[in-house]
Amino acid sequence: MNTQDTICAIATAQGGAIGVIRISGKDAIAITDRIFTPVGKHPLPLSERKAYTMAFGHIRQDDGEIIDEVLIGLFKSPHSYTGEDCVEISCHGSSFILQQLLIRKGCRAAGPGEFTQRAFLNGKMDLSQAEAVADLIASSSAATHRMAMNQMRGGFSRELSALRERLLHLTSLM
Repeated sequence: MNTQDTICAIATAQGGAIGVIRISGKDAIAITDRIFTPVGKHPLPLSERKAYTMAFGHIRQDDGEIIDEVLIGLFKSPHSYTGEDCVEISCHGSSFILQQLLIRKGCRAAGPGEFTQRAFLNGKMDLSQAEAVADLIASSSAATHRMAMNQMRGGFSRELSALRERLLHLTSLM
């Protein structure tokens, strides 16, 4: 698995009226800029916009045909889930944008858990937190959800760190 590729994946369940597509990697913003036309008084390309902003506009094919009206969320490295440049496209529930446009423009379809793997590799979370993401997705009750959230926010890691400190202190006393 190449961690230098720009990856994309549908982040919401198929069949809904609204869908979110997530893109991550060094070319995430540039690839999205190639298919996105912002709407407004002063339309700036995504590459010139501030991080943590939303942009409204159209996704277009190469011939200029409008495919969908979308909202784009922009997250710049290192301040994103994966630690890389990330774009989230909120569109109508079609997978066409992902399957046709983004892949043709240079994205690779992400493998299962690859966004979280990149977050781990880029130091955005430790292994315990990365494992907690899977637990959170699989949680089926309020209690398991709460436990997974605590672990994902570093609760287990903090406990291990405190135990390590106590063991180091005890070792130094010996």
